[in-house]
Amino acid sequence: MASLLPSVEGRHLPDTSSVSEKIRRGRTAPGGAMSLKGVITMAVTLLGVLALAAAASLVTLTTYLHRTTESMGEAVEGVRLAEALQVDLLSLARLPVSTSPQLPATNGHSLASTQAAVQLHLSEARSNARMEQELAMIDEVERSISAFFLAREGLQNQPAEEVSRVMGPRMEAALSALDRLVEFNVQEARVARAQADRWDGIANIIGIGVAAFLVLGGAGLLLWIRRFVFRPLLDISQAMRRFGSGRKRTRAPEEGPTELREMAHTFNEMANSLSRQQEQQLTFLAGVAHDLRNPLSALKMSAALVTSGRPVPEERLRKTMGLVRRQVARLDRMVGDLLDATRIEAGRFELSLEERDARELATEVVELYQSGGSSHDLRLLLPEEPVMLSCDATRIEQVLHNLVSNALKYSPGGSVVEVRVERVGEEALLSVVDRGIGISAEEMRNLFAPFKRMGRARETAPGIGLGLSVARRIVEAHGGRIEVDSRPGMGSTFRVRLPQSHAAAHPPEARPGESVPGPADSVH
Repeated sequence: MASLLPSVEGRHLPDTSSVSEKIRRGRTAPGGAMSLKGVITMAVTLLGVLALAAAASLVTLTTYLHRTTESMGEAVEGVRLAEALQVDLLSLARLPVSTSPQLPATNGHSLASTQAAVQLHLSEARSNARMEQELAMIDEVERSISAFFLAREGLQNQPAEEVSRVMGPRMEAALSALDRLVEFNVQEARVARAQADRWDGIANIIGIGVAAFLVLGGAGLLLWIRRFVFRPLLDISQAMRRFGSGRKRTRAPEEGPTELREMAHTFNEMANSLSRQQEQQLTFLAGVAHDLRNPLSALKMSAALVTSGRPVPEERLRKTMGLVRRQVARLDRMVGDLLDATRIEAGRFELSLEERDARELATEVVELYQSGGSSHDLRLLLPEEPVMLSCDATRIEQVLHNLVSNALKYSPGGSVVEVRVERVGEEALLSVVDRGIGISAEEMRNLFAPFKRMGRARETAPGIGLGLSVARRIVEAHGGRIEVDSRPGMGSTFRVRLPQSHAAAHPPEARPGESVPGPADSVH
């Protein structure tokens, strides 16, 4: 009975108004409608996009810096080649006009080697050039040097004054062209350096921006998680601890991301369900105590009458003993229902099967009530042919007792109550029909729930609300089903359908000696 009799807890209950206010605030909390999964997905997506953008920027910047470095290298190489050409021309200017091309001058350079160096440097400068303007300047340098060489060849055996007069302007023209080429390459190097500096600044801005975004985004995400994840999670944990410590009115605030809201909602539903079950069980205890008090009071009065020592008329004594018998039978039924409910809850409900005629079972039940002096018109309708069942006769009689007892309790005195036995196909049909208060459609939904008694039933007749629940489980254990047709004020018809003995339709739990596990909702 431990599972059926809950402990009464009512201490340390918090103010329910504050809890309701927390729940109301939680439902309207800013940011609470966002899903934790969505936030994490969005954060990871943003980080991924940012990482891809940073990688693309780095690749682009590296490529551009590489090109800038090449441009600067080409400009520096152009300056070196132009200066080398200037050195070659100055070396050539020191050679005497009459010197043989193959003979070295005083400085160790021959005319042929100097001319070859000039041609080599011109070829390298042309290969190094990338712009049309620079190529045009190299062409100008080449023409000036060619003019210098032609003029020098025509001055063989000429006086020094004539050589200086003719060669001087041509030398100056070639050197000026080379100066312009040097200046152009220096300017190109400066432009490349300026571009490199500008992109370096852009890279610094991008790096600082990405770092700042990561820091601020990470800090914002941590603050959001702390505010809308950790705090609601701690509130749910505290609510669970309070509820477990006995404060049964505690509820978790439904705030934060969707997942935590659903978790808190599930906990609150569970807490509400447990509270309702506790209320139902307390109501059940009160009903049991009330229903036990009435027969016990009758037994106490009967015992006081018999043991008073005064002579008691035989007729009165017979009525007193009849009263005692009925109250004891009533107590026995109540205790039997409680025991059956306990066995169902523990999964130890067993059947002892035997071959019995359903007509005999119905006859015994009806005769028992008829012998008790019922004020109702109890009628038994039986077929001519046997209706054989492989059943636990005691349990089937218990089902019929519950149905007939309810029909008598909820029907006005003098009304007709019919008990019928029929054969419908491969099934045996046992029906109990009354003209009582009836059952509404709303009450029908909880009719077979344990500890449930309908509003009009509670006012009309005593009981603890286990009879129909136990009856349904007994019928289902036999492989059958129980059906109800009822209309308020028009009476009710309960039909028990059981497989006949030759149908071999018994489920495994209906075999003798095996326990019948109950579903999770059998007894709350």
